[in-house]
Amino acid sequence: MNLAHQIEQYLPGSLLELVKDINAQAAGRGERVYLVGGIVRDLLLGVPSLRSGSGLRFDLDLVVTGDAVKLARQVAATSRAKLLAHHRFCTAKLRYDSFTLDLATARKETYDKPGALPTVTPGILKDDLIRRDFSINAMAISLAADDYGELIDPHQGRNDLEDRLIRVLHSGSFSDDATRILRAVRYEQRLDFELEAQTAQLLKQNIPMLDTISGDRIRHELELIFKEEQPEFVIRRLDELGALPRISPFLKGEGWIADKFDRARRIKKPGQLSSLYFCLLVYPSQQEEIEQLLVHLNVPTGLSRAVRDTLRLKASLHLLDKSSLKPSEVCYLLQEYDPLAIQANAIASESPVVQRHLQLFLTKLRFVRTSLNGEELKRLGIPAGPEMGKILQALHRARLDGEIKTRRDEETLALALRDARQRPRDR
Repeated sequence: MNLAHQIEQYLPGSLLELVKDINAQAAGRGERVYLVGGIVRDLLLGVPSLRSGSGLRFDLDLVVTGDAVKLARQVAATSRAKLLAHHRFCTAKLRYDSFTLDLATARKETYDKPGALPTVTPGILKDDLIRRDFSINAMAISLAADDYGELIDPHQGRNDLEDRLIRVLHSGSFSDDATRILRAVRYEQRLDFELEAQTAQLLKQNIPMLDTISGDRIRHELELIFKEEQPEFVIRRLDELGALPRISPFLKGEGWIADKFDRARRIKKPGQLSSLYFCLLVYPSQQEEIEQLLVHLNVPTGLSRAVRDTLRLKASLHLLDKSSLKPSEVCYLLQEYDPLAIQANAIASESPVVQRHLQLFLTKLRFVRTSLNGEELKRLGIPAGPEMGKILQALHRARLDGEIKTRRDEETLALALRDARQRPRDR
């Protein structure tokens, strides 16, 4: 099957020109270049490309039957690309303004033990395709002049696309790398495919192998899941298969998650969703239950704080479930919490009163500031120290509650508070 016409139509013009230039440079070195992975799968599925300019990056994978790192250096020297090389894995990344190219030497992989990162040695295209996760990702398209556009499909990936199946390439696939369990479900849900019968059996048998994967790699796979259009379906399916409780017995994929994730999407921009999803995923848990997960996944400090604040605030929401609260009372109850934690609780809470107070803080109260600062209070005759702090807080509360609105109002109140505090001493 030749896909030359589809390639020309699918790739943005500037990227197509660059790919052809890379192939020409590779040919000059006696090497061949192939499109591989997701681009081949999506092209055959007819998934729309990013030609129209959606603001998203176009990521492309290329396999080189030669030294990919040296070729990438040569290409970077003749184009405006940022180069990042990984010599251990024989790969290099070329980053441009609107797209990224990953170049990899065709290679063999061996695993010293389950869950370990592979040992990589140079190989041929056949070696490179057999090391991949699923048949639908183990296809290549030649970019060489003599067979440009020719589909290479040694594992019947095209047939599996037509049959809408996710199939591993060999029986040891999940035990070699159990992150493929998470990826299999991610592709299954994204594409609305099914796990091929033997693949489903192997997946279930190898759920315990998730214990061999480092927390960092598990977290990375969760981050990829959160980038899906509807990650709640992946989470639910992982729960059904027993993979989610293997990551943590306190994580659930029940229907509650679907509703809350959907609400999150209506509030946050796509690039900001991942951390919010994580806070919502752990929301049904108790704080002491989730500490071990945060450590195991090596969750970054900022997100760890947001998760802890999410559960800490959940335990205090009853304080906000009062319609009579003043804005200043709401603000001072919430100001110590991470905004992401407040947003997660605003989505998760079932109380309209609590939701209203949390949203008021997020959209308005946290941005309220006084016009006067300490130096300006000194000019009004208010000395630095505890009394000034109390006056600044009183000004802030009055601003929050709408009792004062202008700088002049603040000055008048500050002077009145100063005089009131000085009067007893005068007597």
